[in-house]
This record gives sequence, structure tokens and C-alpha cells, in this order.
Amino acid sequence: MANNLVILESPGKIGAVKSYLGSNYKVIASVGHVRDLPKSTLGIDIDNGFAPHYINIRGKGDLIKELRKEAKNADKIFFATDPDREGEAISWHLAAILGDDAKKAKRVTFNEITKSAVKEAIKHPRSIDMNLVNSQQARRILDRIVGYQISPFLWKTVKSGLSAGRVQSVATKIIVDREEEIKSFVPQEYWTITAELKNQNKQLLVHYYGGKDKRLKIENKAQADKILADVNGKSFVVDDIKTGVKRRAPQPPFITSTLQQEASRKLNFQSQRTMKIAQELYEGVNLGSEFGGVHGLITYMRTDSLRVSQEAQVSAREYIEEKYGKDYRPEKPRVYKTKSNAQDAHEAIRPSKVGFEPSLIKKHLTNDQFKLYKLIWDRFLASQMSSAVVDTVVADFENSGHIFRASGYTVRFKGYTAIYTEYNESTSTSDEEQFSFDKNNKLPELSVKEGFDGNNVNAVQHFTEPPLRYDEASLIKFLEEKGIGRPSTYTPIITVILSRGYVSRDGRFLVPTQLGEIITKIMAEHFPDILNYKFTANMENNLDTIESGKVALETVLDGFYKDFKKELDKAADNLKNESVEVPVEETDIICELCGSKMIIKNGRFGKFAACPNYPKCKNTKTLDKDGKIAESKPVEKAEFKCELCGSDMILRKGRYGDFYACANYPKCKNTKTIEGKTEQKCPKCGAEIVKKQTKSKKQFYSCTRYPQCDFSTWDTPTDKICPTCGGMLLEKKNRIQHYLYCHNKECGYKMELKDENK
Repeated sequence: MANNLVILESPGKIGAVKSYLGSNYKVIASVGHVRDLPKSTLGIDIDNGFAPHYINIRGKGDLIKELRKEAKNADKIFFATDPDREGEAISWHLAAILGDDAKKAKRVTFNEITKSAVKEAIKHPRSIDMNLVNSQQARRILDRIVGYQISPFLWKTVKSGLSAGRVQSVATKIIVDREEEIKSFVPQEYWTITAELKNQNKQLLVHYYGGKDKRLKIENKAQADKILADVNGKSFVVDDIKTGVKRRAPQPPFITSTLQQEASRKLNFQSQRTMKIAQELYEGVNLGSEFGGVHGLITYMRTDSLRVSQEAQVSAREYIEEKYGKDYRPEKPRVYKTKSNAQDAHEAIRPSKVGFEPSLIKKHLTNDQFKLYKLIWDRFLASQMSSAVVDTVVADFENSGHIFRASGYTVRFKGYTAIYTEYNESTSTSDEEQFSFDKNNKLPELSVKEGFDGNNVNAVQHFTEPPLRYDEASLIKFLEEKGIGRPSTYTPIITVILSRGYVSRDGRFLVPTQLGEIITKIMAEHFPDILNYKFTANMENNLDTIESGKVALETVLDGFYKDFKKELDKAADNLKNESVEVPVEETDIICELCGSKMIIKNGRFGKFAACPNYPKCKNTKTLDKDGKIAESKPVEKAEFKCELCGSDMILRKGRYGDFYACANYPKCKNTKTIEGKTEQKCPKCGAEIVKKQTKSKKQFYSCTRYPQCDFSTWDTPTDKICPTCGGMLLEKKNRIQHYLYCHNKECGYKMELKDENK
């Protein structure tokens, strides 16, 4: 019997892939990259063709040993990492650590984790695509050179710990530039006039339009008053009636950027949350015995291609005809044109199986999974449906040479809007193009020369508004339009500039901090190419040409570095003695210990108020989202006293769970772990699991029948069931890792989790 080894990138896929391939296949995961550039040095030999020096990632020693052991015992090895540049590079690094055993290895990819896709991929293995690998390496090397060679200038000039990045610096500049637009915006006055028209049988509201031949803008009160004087007390007469038919075609299925944008608008999801949930849907969800266990529910979620497989089109069209009728299915399948700079390596984001209707599988999904899956499913089905058809009417009313207008519509055919509509408050279409397909906006029957009396003719003053700040959706849209970044980088870009403190959140909007503005100013003065939109977009295109095999990696890097080195040398001279002070943000909060006005600081968990006299005074206060002192939670005391000093014992939260600590800390450092029953049952014998502590007061869990039953664990038992073997899933959570894994070591199931606040 053949012994085949399949190495995935994410442990979340193991259960699904293993169930599709059977007992002849051992399936394990690399859990992302196994090698990378060293953190302590540049790791690039610039003088020797930009040769990178890779090292094994710290903490992955045991995993690498396991991978080598399994590879040695395997007859065939399949690298099944993600189907993109990053996944290809991970496969290449895996081949490097496996040494001679890598000769048995082949590369396989699947765009969706379904039985047919996985089996088909195994039937058609290929060699590692070095063009894809070199494209990823070029990006990594470029980012390393920019980050490691510019950041020291920021340390000397501003403060230590800062960083610059090839794309993160551009993204920060975009947000800084928008803030400058808002600050320099000068409001322009304009007026609108409305009138309520009525005759014996009809009434309607009309808006001032202008003259007979063109639309006019009312710029001041004098103009508005003149129009009011002209029309008040006089009749409005129907001057012209235009009828028409508007057809509205559906939007294409999602790509990464449009999914992030629509999830932000409709579901209020941040991009990181969207991609986390999409990853879960792609890797597989256990739908129970009713649907045959674990299934990947969507295709690969990092893509900029609008291509859809013929099989998926046929499936969608059959579903549409059966569910809605022939009129809702267009004569020919809809095909959407992908942008010229798209990689087109994968399909658009779509459900892997149309038959998995969101309502049918809802009970097997989390609330977030259901919302995002329904959004993807609805959008894809709608993209293959007939256009919506609307009958429109525009009526012009004349009074004293002035034209007032009313418009209306009736929905003739809902088409794709029976499933999905992308129209919402963020859509920038005009009133005449904005339709609600759930109801009509019908005007009364009108005829030319028909007269109306004008009532409540009102003029209202307005002022133009400054442009909105970017939120995640609009920033991603801008990055995509300018060709900055690629589907896999949008979320990391936003995450980095927020974590570095260059940008902060104000509700859903992104606002530059003073630090972000200072960094952008320095970068613009000394490294203008790095902040140039066209330069950055052109570099993305160069990476694409490496992927296509048209240009060598060294050629692109050398072309970049020649000019970059000149900027570095020039900056070294100009910034020798320059120093920039980051202004502190003062608050009205008075430090009760020393009387100083507290200042705003950024920490791991957001902004907080701190005494400016640190370290002499270490007073801090937690702030809420409005910048005010957050209300402290009431102290929860234990029923017992500290056995060392007699003080109260207070409930605290720690990395290993809740515990009691002496209120007299730090004078008394006594702590006590909370022991007691849990709601979980032992996966080995069914008895209760209890929480205990070691002599060193570290918390653990064990079966009440211990040692007769040997179940014990440092990690938290959960009520979640392993999708692979049906065992109990344990939760591992600390500062650097958060995942679920099966209690059964032979199973090996593991699923990475991410905290929303990280």
C-alpha cells in the first residue's frame, strides 16, 4: 500500500482533505512559512545578486523535525499549500528543508476544497513554479530592503522603534493626504428649492432644475429669493414628459477587494475580520452527516480574477431556472472581463457548491460565517441572472421661465435584484438612477399643458461638504484603483499602519496620527519615489512580469536599487543632525498623584492617559472610545481572605485563566487559582473535568477519575467537536498563539484562531 504525504499550509484544512483522500494519505500542515529572512540583520546580499539568506523560523524546530520524519517515510510527497505566490514560495521552502526527500515531492493546487477538486489536483501534480517563487521573493526582498534601510533614519530623526515600508508608507500618505484635503476644504454655498404641486386630483413634490435648456445651480440667497419671487402665486404647467426604460445589469462575483468593501458596507466587518471568516469558509466547515461532513464552502478568497468555471456557471443557471423561472436566466452565461493587471490565477470568489443554500446550512455556521457566506452566495447567483428592468418617467414643470422637475419609476422586472442588490447609502449614483427594487416610486398620470397650483415653495441653504475620510472599504478601493498592493496585501497593509500608530480609528474611519503625519513628511522629503503612487504601482507590475517569466528577479531588483541607493545616500547627508519632536497630545485629565495634565499614549490595547512625569510618576488611566476615563469595573472579592496577610483576595484575569490575587499587591504577592468543576465531560471516559492547580499555582484541567483515567491538559476544554475524528477540541491561547486542536494526538487536527482586537 502506497504511503503518500500531503503537506498543507493551514491545519484548518486537514480534516476535509484527509476525508477526501482516504487512508493511503497522511495529511499534515506546515502552519504557514517554515523559513524566512532573519529579523536581526538585513539578510540580503545586495552585492551578490540580492541573494537572500533564509533561516528556519524560531519555534518551528519540532514541526520541521516532524515534517522531515514523515517525508522520509513517504513514497510520494505532495506540496498542497495555497494556490498563490505565497503558497508557491512556502512549497519551495518546504522542499529546501526536506533535502533529498524533496525529490519525491510534487506541487498540487486546488482552488476550492471539495472532493472533486482535491482528487483532480492529486491526479495532475506539477513541479514548483519558480517564476511564482521568484515573484514572491522579489516582493519580500524589496520590502526588506526598504524597511531595514529607511527605518534607521526614522530612529535617528524621530524616535526608536519606528518603521517604514514600501507599501505601508504609501497607504499612510493616502490617509494623510485626505486629512489635508479636509483641513483645507472651503465650503461652497448653494441652495435648493422645492414645491408641493396640487390640482383637483393629484399632488406631487418637484425640485428646482434650472432653465429650459440646462441645469442651473443656485449659488446664493439673492438668486434663491429672485426665483421665489418669480414663481410664488403662479401656476406650474407640465412642459415635457420623458419616459424610458432602464436596464441594470448585475455586478460581477466578488474578488478580494470587492468582498472586503461590500462586507464593510453591508455587514460592518473590518477587512481582517472578513478575511478570517472567508478563510474558515474556504478551509472547510463541518455540515454534519446530513451534508456529508466537512466541506470547503467557497473558492480561494485571495484573487483579483472575475473568471468563473463553466461547471459553476452551468450549476448556477440550472438553479436559477428551477428556483425563479426561465425569465431570470439570461440566454447566454454572463462572462465578466478581468482587469488587465489581474493575475487571473484563480476564479472569482464563489460558493463551491450552489446547492449549499445559506438557509439550509445556517445551523452549522457561526453567525459571522453565515452572514459572509450568504453575501458571497447571493452575489454569485445574482451575477448569473437577468438584468433588472425599470420604467422611468421624468416630468418638467414650467413657471415663469423656471423649470422644476419630478421623476418616478415602476419596476417592470426584478431580475437579479430578486436575490441581491448592491444599492445602499454608500452608492454615489444620482437620485434618478437610484432605485429601490422592493417598491415603486410612481408619479401620477400627467399630460402636457396640465396645470398645478404651487404650495409650500421653500428655499433651503446648504454648504458643500469636505470629502469623507477613508474607511477600510474606500481605502481598499483606492489602493485597487491605483494598482497599489495585491489581494493578499490589502488587509496586512491596514493592520500594520494601525499597529504602528501611524493611523488610528475614529468610528469606522481611518485618521492619521501626529506621528503618521511626521513620518509621511520626512518620507516625502527624502524618499519621494517610495511615496509615489505610480512608482509603487509600477513596481507591482514588475513583480507580475517576474511571475510571467518575462523579466528576471535580479533585473527588477537592480533597477529599483540603483535609484533607491541615491536617495539613501542623499538622506544620510541631509538627516545627519536633524531631529523631529513628536508633539504630545495633552488631555484635561489631572493626575491625582502629582497634579500634571495627563497625555495620550498608544498601547497594545489602544489609547490610554499617562502622566507626563514618567518614570517618576507611573499613573495611567484607561480611556473609552470617546477619549474619556473609562468606568472601572467593580472589584469582585473572594469569600476568603489572604492567608499570608489577611487582606481581601480580588478576582484577576491572567494568561492561564481567572485567579485570585491579594489586594495588598505588590507588598503581598499571594495568588490562588480558582479551582472547581467545569461544564465539560472527559473525552476518554465521560466523567466530569475539573480545574486544578500545580504547586507553582499554574492552572490545568483533569478528569475527576484521575489517575484511573489519565486525561489532563494545560489548555481549556471546549464543547467543540473535532471535524476529523469527533474528539474534544482544546483551546490554546496566550500572547503569541491562539488555536483549537484535537485532544487525540494521533488525529493532529488544528485550527488557527485570531482575536479581533489583535
